[in-house]
Amino acid sequence: MDINNYFLVFPVLLPIFAGVLLMFLKFGKREHMQLYILTILIVDLASIGWIALQPEDTLTLSPFFIAEGLHVFFHVDILSKIFSVLTAFVWLMVGIASFEYMAHEKNEQRFYCFYLVVGGVLSALAFSGNLLTMYVFYELMTLTSMPLVMHNLSHEAIMAGLKYLFYSVAGAFMVLFGFFLFNAEGRVLYFSPGGIINEANPPGIMLFAVFLMIVGFGTKAGMFPMHGWLPTAHPVAPAPASAILSCVLTKTGIFGVLALSTQVFFYDVLGIIRSVYYVAGPDMIKGTWVQYTWIILSVLTIFMGSMMAYKEKILKKRLAYSTVSQVSYILFGLSVMQPVAFVGALMHVIFHSLVKNTLFVSAGAIICKTGKTKVRQLVGIGKEMPVTMWCFTLVSLTLIGIPPTSAFVSKWYLISGALDSGILGLSWIGPIVLLISALLTAGYLLTISIKAFLPGEDYNYAKLVNHEPTWRMLMPMIVMTALAVILGIWPGGLMKMFADIAASVL
Repeated sequence: MDINNYFLVFPVLLPIFAGVLLMFLKFGKREHMQLYILTILIVDLASIGWIALQPEDTLTLSPFFIAEGLHVFFHVDILSKIFSVLTAFVWLMVGIASFEYMAHEKNEQRFYCFYLVVGGVLSALAFSGNLLTMYVFYELMTLTSMPLVMHNLSHEAIMAGLKYLFYSVAGAFMVLFGFFLFNAEGRVLYFSPGGIINEANPPGIMLFAVFLMIVGFGTKAGMFPMHGWLPTAHPVAPAPASAILSCVLTKTGIFGVLALSTQVFFYDVLGIIRSVYYVAGPDMIKGTWVQYTWIILSVLTIFMGSMMAYKEKILKKRLAYSTVSQVSYILFGLSVMQPVAFVGALMHVIFHSLVKNTLFVSAGAIICKTGKTKVRQLVGIGKEMPVTMWCFTLVSLTLIGIPPTSAFVSKWYLISGALDSGILGLSWIGPIVLLISALLTAGYLLTISIKAFLPGEDYNYAKLVNHEPTWRMLMPMIVMTALAVILGIWPGGLMKMFADIAASVL
């Protein structure tokens, strides 16, 4: 076997071992610990970048067997490259931003221990080549990310962590049950574009297995009715943990439906993509009760998340409900099973990850520097933290879908694909709900920016204090904001790459 194949485990083992070692190291200054963490994150990103540059489908590794026919299997394809690079980049950006925030938190070293470990686990999820490997690391992701939710060990944080664990275990159980049903039918569960089963008229038990996987992975992605843990976990977790919950862990579920959200949530998304498009196959699900139920649940979650965000008065909780809604945009695009909508879903994974991480880092900066946590307290905050709030405003416009920002492109594809799907009724209801959600998004995000920069005549300018954070927080915000805008103006490269993926699975 090519020695390069063994390099696949490097971005997995490096942050895991570095995180565990961090618990035992003694640093004379905080700066030394930060340098250690920064070095690990940069080397990890560089190693994943090297892997991403290798020719497609050339890196494969089977490190060990669990039982006959069951073994851990790593494989790199274009989808692996996208998720791993995105996760490593966001991990670096949020990690840098967290240095200033975590100075105000206790047990900082413990936080970064689990922060690094979760990063390694997410890399393993991205490189998973079969359903068993994905499931093993999906469970490990739950166990290692829970301490980030429970970090301050308050009663509220502990209860939120236990709620997160309960929902995650329930979702993982459904995935495992689906895995057993597939296995009982003698199905090989390696990932292959277009699915390895792909039967036009499958037995009912096979459809039920796929449905269990969709709902199971959708649990951590915040899909209705398994979304209840998310608004509880986000407000009590440190802002950096909220950022990764919103952008990363959600993806694991979609890697399992396209972790912690944007990175954790999106791994749930990856779970769904792998289950539906790389194991079962779209032909097996199209036109069945599984597809229609999936579409309905996605649309309900979009509307519910947007409405709850609009009504919410606590900033981080509002952003958490927003995550529920926006991740369901992705699930909706995947559920339609139409090439254009599929491209829109993958593009929204990238754009939402950049946008929502920026929003959570901005929220963290506000909380860190002012102690303000409620929306009504943010009147005039744009005068005190202009750079932070300009980043907040620009990515808010992106999330709403104002052209030429990035989310406009992804939502255009989602709506176009849904209308072209030919699914009577549902193909129209989906786009209508997406447009209503966009209006609600403007209502719960732009109102913050307007009051932040235009506080009114009653605002006391005499007591104005500059609360702008240092470059360690500002730089990641500015970089991610710039990417969110630039990728909307020049989306051509991403569109072509995602179109190639869509062509291979549909």
